[in-house]
Amino acid sequence: MTTQEEFQKVMGRCRSLFVDKMHDYGTAWRILRPCSLTDQIFIKANRIRTLQQTGEALVDEGIVPEFIGIVNYCLMALIQLELGDSEDGRDLPNDRAAALYDEKAEACLNLMLRKNHDYGEAWRSMRVSSYVDLILMKVFRTKQIEDLQGKTRVSEGIAANYMDMLNYSVFGLIQLGEAK
Repeated sequence: MTTQEEFQKVMGRCRSLFVDKMHDYGTAWRILRPCSLTDQIFIKANRIRTLQQTGEALVDEGIVPEFIGIVNYCLMALIQLELGDSEDGRDLPNDRAAALYDEKAEACLNLMLRKNHDYGEAWRSMRVSSYVDLILMKVFRTKQIEDLQGKTRVSEGIAANYMDMLNYSVFGLIQLGEAK
């Protein structure tokens, strides 16, 4: 499979979970502000790092579901950056949320393809632990930009950081065999 095909296969799995959760919960996530989504991504990435370092999980969920969670929280955050948060979390029909999810996922794929071209698939030689560290670094960068209320001097901005975190998560999932 090509990198694009692997990416799309992993994203299909993430999307399926997103749609299933939307069936059960609706779009309650719409009430979350982007900074809250940044914190959720931090929790997921920090748990992966802890599991990698200790090799022990007391909750019966492994690394793969946490990477999938990061992907989905990043897409929710990108949607929230565009739409703003909702007062009651029920203002977005599921089909429109799924369409926005697809739109943002496509943008992340296109970014990955451009960067992958320029970097020559260097990600394939990286360790999964490095993706986690990079995600955590991007979380801390995002928190700093949020604290600055988006007023930066040279940063790519919050959306670019979410897109990178998503792409690192997909790389991790591919490396863990989730594209097979």
